[in-house]
Amino acid sequence: MKILGIESSSLVASVAVVTDGVLTGEYTMNHKKTHSQTLLPMLDELVKLLELELDQLDGIAVSAGPGSFTGLRIGSATAKGLGLALKKPLLHIPTLDAMAYGLWGAAGLVCPIMDARRSQVYTGFYHVEEELQAVKGPCAMGVDQLAEELDHIGERVLFLGDGVPVYKEALEKSLKVPHAYAPAQCSRQRAASVAALGEIYMARGWTETAAEHKPEYLRKPQAEREREGDRS
Repeated sequence: MKILGIESSSLVASVAVVTDGVLTGEYTMNHKKTHSQTLLPMLDELVKLLELELDQLDGIAVSAGPGSFTGLRIGSATAKGLGLALKKPLLHIPTLDAMAYGLWGAAGLVCPIMDARRSQVYTGFYHVEEELQAVKGPCAMGVDQLAEELDHIGERVLFLGDGVPVYKEALEKSLKVPHAYAPAQCSRQRAASVAALGEIYMARGWTETAAEHKPEYLRKPQAEREREGDRS
């Protein structure tokens, strides 16, 4: 089974191919270029290096959100275009699930945090020691509420995501439970995790068509919220 993974929910742009349980290639950039400039050239380079024809793929796994509205739209459009052109199924992978899955085997509570601006994060709580289990599914909340909920659960917490450098100081001041932060190689989104989860979903038959796929934003775009008078 060959699964293509696409990740574009944040500043990170990443594509990967997992083949029969093996990561056969991954191309990841975390730099100041737009995903519209990077995703397709990265994909083209990856399949050339792997000597892979796209019609050999069994499915296309896409990081479906939450995250950057623009990034998610670009990733979604790329996956939908490939799915339609190649007549391949899509695999809808929640971004926070894939982030947590990248820390497979970690003890305690894994907590991805993505910066949602205005002192809020996109987050979820996971156990990944033996299987991926969501203790609290993807949601948006304030940093103070995040600390309160983690203290209430009372387990050691391992944080990752682009929200860490933004809110680490605030968490250090308010969080009482033991906690740590993932190192650089597993602290951000990776298409490898998206593709690996996609392979599991594919085996379970959890697919969707390109026409059915929609990103999960969790919140309305900022411009739309401000038009409605919501400044939060």
